[in-house]
Amino acid sequence: MAADMGATQLSTLFCKVSNIILLMEVKEIPLRHFVWLRDYHRGKWSWELFKALCTSQSHGSYGSTLRYKSVERMKPIGKHSLLGASGEISDFQEILRYLDELILYDNMWDDGNSLGPKEVHNYLTRVMYNRRNKFNPLWNSLVLGGVKNGQKYLGTVSMIGVNFEDNHVATGFGNHLARPILRQEWHENLSFEDGVRLLEKCMRVLLYRDRSAVNKLQIAKITEDGVTISQPYSLKTYWEFSAFENPAQGAIGSW
Repeated sequence: MAADMGATQLSTLFCKVSNIILLMEVKEIPLRHFVWLRDYHRGKWSWELFKALCTSQSHGSYGSTLRYKSVERMKPIGKHSLLGASGEISDFQEILRYLDELILYDNMWDDGNSLGPKEVHNYLTRVMYNRRNKFNPLWNSLVLGGVKNGQKYLGTVSMIGVNFEDNHVATGFGNHLARPILRQEWHENLSFEDGVRLLEKCMRVLLYRDRSAVNKLQIAKITEDGVTISQPYSLKTYWEFSAFENPAQGAIGSW
């Protein structure tokens, strides 16, 4: 395993919106933040199957050195799923190797069926718990979202196998700063545009609290037809807050 190839404080956040899967990835940022959104809205667009949004930062650290600035922390899995990870890059690569073997074995049956997001998530929970029991855990927190036959799924699993399904999930730093925003502002009828704005708000909050972050974002969309990933774009920020201009004010005695 490569030595300390990941920033273990990465956060991931996911949340459901109406009917596709979207992935928003922050480019050239320390691996700290990830969000998924989903929603059960049965909107007017009958051709859409599922919408979800994901946002993450994609900087890889070598020890305390912010070394790699374009590390992708999310990958399509099979035909129906999208996986995002925080933590060790090398361990994430090992997980992807396991999943490649799983999908290859499934395809070899050639029976017209394929693994959906729920099956992949259940597999990941067993892998993470098994490695934990060997006292050699894979140092990642994983989020898995997808759609199959119109059924939406969003779940997460920690490095010790703790797992659950929800309308929005997060890992790491995002659990503390982004999920309260998601709990307050997420609702079942959230549109795609509102979902993007909500995730950008979450990422902006996380960006302001990470000195080594960069505001590059990327969006990917998952439908029954596959995955599409947009070009990176810059998140608009505002740095004229009085607390930013004089951060030491009112903090007497601190360094």
